[in-house]
Formats: sequence, C-alpha cells, structure tokens
Amino acid sequence: MEERKMRPRPRRSRRKVCKFCVEKATGITGIDYKDIKKLSSFISETGKIMPRRMSGVCAKHQRDLAVAIKRARVMALLPFAGERF
Repeated sequence: MEERKMRPRPRRSRRKVCKFCVEKATGITGIDYKDIKKLSSFISETGKIMPRRMSGVCAKHQRDLAVAIKRARVMALLPFAGERF
C-alpha cells in the first residue's frame, strides 16, 4: 500500500485588532497629542507616520492618530524628522 503524503495546512494569519478600539471598550480615552509615549510607537525611525497595515489601527483611529502626531510636531513635542547620522 502506498503512503499518502500529508500536506501542511496553510496558516491563517490572525487579523490585527485596533489598539484604540480595544482601549475604548475598557474605558480608556482615545488619542491625545500630549501623550508622547503612545504616539512615538506609531512613528518610524525616520520620523514618518506608520501606515495602517503596519500599525494595525482602524481607519477612524488612523486619521485621529495622524492629526495628533501633526499637532505634537507643531508643538515641538515630537520631531518632524528622525535622527540622521
């Protein structure tokens, strides 16, 4: 009798859940331009705002996030560009 080779099942990637939607459900307020620690996690090393597909944020919160980052840049809380060597 011939043995059948088992093919591995294709892995399904887990869908990213919006960090701010989860926080909203727990009662924590949303995005504030003064919260530098939270905002800096959504900025790349070069100073660019991360796209939705990388950050895993929903469209509504991505718009709010972009506005908050831009406000923080104008207030000189965040740099416009990353560190250059």
